[in-house]
Amino acid sequence: MPYSYLKPLLDDNGSKIVLLVLDGLGGIATSPEGKSALEMANTPNLDRLAKEGTLGQTIPIRYGITPGSGPAHLALFGYEPLDYVIGRGALSASGVNLPVKVGDIAARGNLCTLDQDGNVRDRRAGRISQEDAAPVIEKLNQVQIPGAKVEVRQVKEYRFVIVMRGEGLAPSLNDTDPQEEGVPPLKVEAQKPEAKKSAELMQNWIAEAYKTLADQPIANGFLLRGFATDPGLPSYEDAYQLQAACIAEYPMYKGVSRLVGMDVLDLVGAGAEGEFKTAEKHWDEHDFFFIHIKKTDSYGEDGNLEAKSKVIEEVDKALPILLDLKPDVLMVTGDHSTPALLKSHSWHPVPFLIWAPETHRTDWETAFNEKNCARGGLGTFPAVETMSLALAHAKRLQKFGA
Repeated sequence: MPYSYLKPLLDDNGSKIVLLVLDGLGGIATSPEGKSALEMANTPNLDRLAKEGTLGQTIPIRYGITPGSGPAHLALFGYEPLDYVIGRGALSASGVNLPVKVGDIAARGNLCTLDQDGNVRDRRAGRISQEDAAPVIEKLNQVQIPGAKVEVRQVKEYRFVIVMRGEGLAPSLNDTDPQEEGVPPLKVEAQKPEAKKSAELMQNWIAEAYKTLADQPIANGFLLRGFATDPGLPSYEDAYQLQAACIAEYPMYKGVSRLVGMDVLDLVGAGAEGEFKTAEKHWDEHDFFFIHIKKTDSYGEDGNLEAKSKVIEEVDKALPILLDLKPDVLMVTGDHSTPALLKSHSWHPVPFLIWAPETHRTDWETAFNEKNCARGGLGTFPAVETMSLALAHAKRLQKFGA
């Protein structure tokens, strides 16, 4: 149970909490003017909230540790990421609503192109389109072997997920993706003795599946990564007495939300405006809303500082839709930093803003960016404390002790 000491303190008072996550929000000052994407952005609404509320910065995992998206979001949700480890396969399967139970094995896959010698020529099959990849992935879904039941589902474009079900399975298997081209895919091998049966079954399935794809001109192979099973996470309702909802475009973030028991809502439109209007539509049905913005991270990984800044501006422009709903607590942050200079996730602290008109304590800061957040009244704190702060500011925590 995440922070089990919270449970006897919980008070379901009907207050509303919003956690707005701009993926990869944090950056490094790299523009010609010496600014980060967040500092470059014109954000009058976020700056007003910064002036009225309280700023700080989070450490997603531990100091100096660069987080993946899964553990970084778990931390924001209050689950210690070093204790609750979720494999990428389980996240991907949950993201497309493909059930993974304890004892099942899930893995994420990429269609790839193999040369005549069986070596990987293109790890992503030329980034084959959604439409062209769909029938190839359906061919994989038809492949079955004795001793297990296999289900394959497309995630997006050339990406798919596989779930194997059967008796005595264990997910301790190595990836088949060699992470380079010009060499053959790796063979599935057990990393622990109890996974030997799983390795044999998975390798048998791969062999049959490769036969099925032998006549494909581009996507004639595939690579598997992140073998995992259901981690058995406590639900948000059990942990926090919250009816939680997820609003996200990308499957992986829907996946981690489903694994903690959130309802994943259908979007009423695209971008920040569409996501905020989705919250508006379902406002009376839930008391916690996790809203995820992906493109800040995508443009950071592309090294596109200006585009990342523009996404932040789009979020700021749409923010009045959320504010008109009058949440009791609004938190704005990222799951990790993705500096455009590095074109990757990084270990840098992540800007954090909490706005709760009835309960926040203001500090001296008047703008939402890395420098101001580093000086903010909340200081630098572990991301796993996010939910404690949210519950407290929503008046959902009673006094501890006499």
